[in-house]
Amino acid sequence: MNTMSKVLVGITGGIGSGKSVVSKILKIIGYPVYDSDTEARRLNEQDPDVKQQLMAAFGEDIYADGNLNKPKLASLIFQSDENRLLVNSIVHPAVKRDFLQWAERQQTDIVFLEAAILYESGFNEFMNKVVAVTAPEDVRVQRAMKRDNATEQQVVNRIHSQMNQDELARMADYVVVNDNCLPLLPQVEALVNNLKQ
Repeated sequence: MNTMSKVLVGITGGIGSGKSVVSKILKIIGYPVYDSDTEARRLNEQDPDVKQQLMAAFGEDIYADGNLNKPKLASLIFQSDENRLLVNSIVHPAVKRDFLQWAERQQTDIVFLEAAILYESGFNEFMNKVVAVTAPEDVRVQRAMKRDNATEQQVVNRIHSQMNQDELARMADYVVVNDNCLPLLPQVEALVNNLKQ
């Protein structure tokens, strides 16, 4: 649970829902957003504890010349749930620690953390509020195909491997609908105004 004076808000949503667009709007209107995917990659490369634990788990050659061997790590994660859980048990606590230190340094009362797997990683447990960004599946598929240069089937498979969007929306405190019809800015402004109360 959050013991600091700031309001910690998690932003989550499945592939192609538009979490990053919501995060960009928040940054433009002056709120800091911690991108957990980007920061996890940085910690994998730079955090001595993470590096040491990954090498202990998977061997020294998980790093080549001090750089993470990403294809090897990815294949290990996809090989077994056990490997995936082991990597998560190393990386998630490091991301949590890094986020909380980062949050303390921010000048605003409200700070945001963007994470696709907010609930699966347990990050929701130290958030004051959670925002789910949702969009119709066909919109999500089109966005992700365009962004990732992926086939429709690849994107659909990824969507179905993630937590169900309706379930995410039910668990969240706020829902932002990013369906290319409802304007986003008023929804994000209303969200911030609610969080300030």
